[in-house]
Amino acid sequence: MSTVEARLAELGITLPTPAAPAANYVPFVRTGALVFVSGQIPVGPKGIEFVGKLGADADLDTGRAAARLCAINLIAQLKAAVGDLEKLARVVKLTGFVNSTLEFTDHPKVVNGASDLMVDVFGDRGRHSRSAMGVAGLPFGVAVEVEGIFEVA
Repeated sequence: MSTVEARLAELGITLPTPAAPAANYVPFVRTGALVFVSGQIPVGPKGIEFVGKLGADADLDTGRAAARLCAINLIAQLKAAVGDLEKLARVVKLTGFVNSTLEFTDHPKVVNGASDLMVDVFGDRGRHSRSAMGVAGLPFGVAVEVEGIFEVA
């Protein structure tokens, strides 16, 4: 078992089968040493989870949990792209989209759910640049969507 796989097991995470695209795009593109993973929404074992708008019908803890689930799905897509998660050189950038009211301003705290998981799983290789923004709506009404750029060996 690889170090990353062992860490996932320690965290109680079983990577899901990567979700198929919901429209006309591919789940990831590899170009050179970079893998661009399309935005992942919080899909869990029972389907879409964490539907709602932060600042209205979803709170900060719900948003963080949604972002964490998005990050698990990002890692699953990355594994599908490269086969072995030990090939990860570093998480380059995450972009988090938070379905929120105009008054909600804690977008960075929400996206920490994804960022913290990347560091928990990959250690220093998981430290990354990031953008976190509020949006008026997301596919299927989910609370959060996160996309990522990864450097691989």
